[in-house]
Amino acid sequence: AYTSLELTLVMLCIVPLVVVFAVVFGRMIRRISKETQDRIAASNTIVEETLAAIAIVKAFANEKFESIRYAKSTDAIIEKALQGAKARGFFASFIIFCLFGSIVGVIWYGATLVNKDIALAAADPTIPRDQLFTLGKLIQFVLYSVFVGASIGGIAEMYAHIQKAIGAGQRILEIIDEQPEPYHQGLTADTIAGDIAFEQVHFTYPSRPDIPVLRGVSFEAQRGETIALVGPSGSGKSTIASLLLRFYEPTEGRITIDGTDSREFKLEFLRGQMAIVPQEVILFGGTIRENIAYGKPGASDKEIEEAARKANALEFIEGFPDGYDTIVGERGIQLSGGQRQRIAIARAVLKDPRILILDEATSSLDSESERLVQEALDKLMVGRTSLVIAHRLSTIRKADRILVLDRGRIVEN
Repeated sequence: AYTSLELTLVMLCIVPLVVVFAVVFGRMIRRISKETQDRIAASNTIVEETLAAIAIVKAFANEKFESIRYAKSTDAIIEKALQGAKARGFFASFIIFCLFGSIVGVIWYGATLVNKDIALAAADPTIPRDQLFTLGKLIQFVLYSVFVGASIGGIAEMYAHIQKAIGAGQRILEIIDEQPEPYHQGLTADTIAGDIAFEQVHFTYPSRPDIPVLRGVSFEAQRGETIALVGPSGSGKSTIASLLLRFYEPTEGRITIDGTDSREFKLEFLRGQMAIVPQEVILFGGTIRENIAYGKPGASDKEIEEAARKANALEFIEGFPDGYDTIVGERGIQLSGGQRQRIAIARAVLKDPRILILDEATSSLDSESERLVQEALDKLMVGRTSLVIAHRLSTIRKADRILVLDRGRIVEN
């Protein structure tokens, strides 16, 4: 602007065009980057599932099928990545084209200004030279423009990379924006007695708001009482357990613990008073000792051994060469189903909960393993409010009451 205001305005004419294309291409690059990351995630899922179920893949002789499936997923990743690279390359090329095109325009327009001022100087020699636009000033302005253009050309590439990073990190940003659970807010007490009441509870999952899972469920469980929940798959049994643990909140109605709405308790305290033994036991990839101690971090060896004894796990643990220091493998793969269940029961014993949830804890075991696990469960349920979800009669024969659910309603009590 100091050298020539007119040429500066000519240069700035491309700015609106560059801004429009930056917005359009920025959104495109961000979308393509997000889709690329989604395809990478899908490809990684194929690898993870195939390796986790390698025995099934081999049993069905589907190695070639899985290889082709993975090859297709990687081809899809490459296709989308190339699409993104082309978009970024076109955007950078367009910016450079605009910049150097504007410089050519400046040289042309500047040349007309120089010729005009030369003609003026020839017609009136008295005009001061510093008021004329000379060839030297044109060269000076062009050099300045080249320096600025080179810098802006680098910004274009940087802008493309920033949009790519934003698209790739969009999933992470969505997770960061999620509202956390009110984990440390609410009431606490030394302990709870274990009285449970569901009062006209309705519930639908957030991902399926049009499908009601529970429809006006009401029941009570007194402290120390064992309540069995039976019914066909999808009737809402496991959902009741999830609501009790406050993984979700009821759509309508309320759940009370010792007469107090469960939503008023601090989550950390409430869940600390409960333990669950699920059907599919998840063990961490450490030692047996670490997995049992997960129920009470910092527990002594004596407490861990006592919990294992009550869970009928002492015999098989001591049968391993490394005993409690035996590595269970990823998700407990080194142990049998019955052994994993008894480790989970020992973990629950060590936690010493007031409310116990058993979610079909013996449904996938053989007769001998079921007997041992059931004996351990019977010991564990003594003196605790227990919610037992089961299909087998052997699991619920000692229940104080049996609730039959069907399509989200209690049809028999």
